[in-house]
Amino acid sequence: MLRRLCAALVAAILLASLAACSTEPERSVGPAPSAGASSSAPTSGSSASTSGAASPTPSAAGVLGDPSEPVSLAALAQRRLDGGGLRIGREVLGSARHRQYEVSYRSGGLRVTGRLAVPNGAGPFPAVVLAHGYIEPSIYVNGQGMTRERAWLADRGFVVLHADYRGHADSAPDPSGGTDLRLGYTEDVLNAVLALRSWSGPVDDDRVALVGRSMGGGIVYNALITHPGLVRAGVVFAPVSSLAAENFDQFNRPDLDTVGVGAAIVRRHGAPEDNPRLWRGVSARPYFAAITEPVLIHHGKADDTCPPRWSRATARAMRAAGVEVALREYEGEGHAFGPQFDRSMQVTLRFLRSRL
Repeated sequence: MLRRLCAALVAAILLASLAACSTEPERSVGPAPSAGASSSAPTSGSSASTSGAASPTPSAAGVLGDPSEPVSLAALAQRRLDGGGLRIGREVLGSARHRQYEVSYRSGGLRVTGRLAVPNGAGPFPAVVLAHGYIEPSIYVNGQGMTRERAWLADRGFVVLHADYRGHADSAPDPSGGTDLRLGYTEDVLNAVLALRSWSGPVDDDRVALVGRSMGGGIVYNALITHPGLVRAGVVFAPVSSLAAENFDQFNRPDLDTVGVGAAIVRRHGAPEDNPRLWRGVSARPYFAAITEPVLIHHGKADDTCPPRWSRATARAMRAAGVEVALREYEGEGHAFGPQFDRSMQVTLRFLRSRL
């Protein structure tokens, strides 16, 4: 009986705190909540970023080295994060166990949009930031790319923030035009973590993880390397290679004779064979020793978009660097994880619950 009374008291205090925070003057970058926002939507909170999370830890700085090249993981580790100003827009989706909202937040001085899923109840809940895979920015829409994962995790008690990235949906344009080798997207994911923590909603700040798919898997690697200790764990599905040159050869080199982003990257940076120092500096694999969190990798053995040998090489390199890593491979599964999606998510759920 005493335990139930204590739980009820904690819930009441949390709800009162959320109500109080909803009346604070808004100091963040971003639009006012949409007119169609549900009256039951979570409130927006303070825009202040988590202190101390914006600068690299000694382990990251020591491993990454000289940040003088602005397009590098070393430079990203030195960049001040400004994530905050999470603004709740209209309710767009939900289930019997959670609600989803269009949101925006601040990242690198830009307005970045996303989709937030919040479980029913007072919380506080563990949280996950999702990093989606590549979708042509001109056709991408809000929350696209990891809709299954967002709903699945929210139904099981996680607050889930899906970052659209700069240049996607209603986010501000990408200042690099796509030529910064995904470092801006990584910054947006890192700032999404800070935006969740500065929000007055039911998030347990000490229990946050990153989950990425395909290109988003590489973004998760970058985030764990440049800001170790920011989250508690990382999970990736069908990730790209941890060597930037292999990704270039697979996805960008074929379009060098067109006006695509591959040609723009070469004009700005040179191909990997022309500028190996820069391409090493944006590759995760040489810097795995900076990672302090456990990593779970899922990969289908029939994946012909991101070959499973990439994840095998990544897992070997992580183990050699002292990272706690588990690689799960799925017989007959392709890049999109269709038949074995639920199985892979059950593995993910056990991993997250054990680490968070």
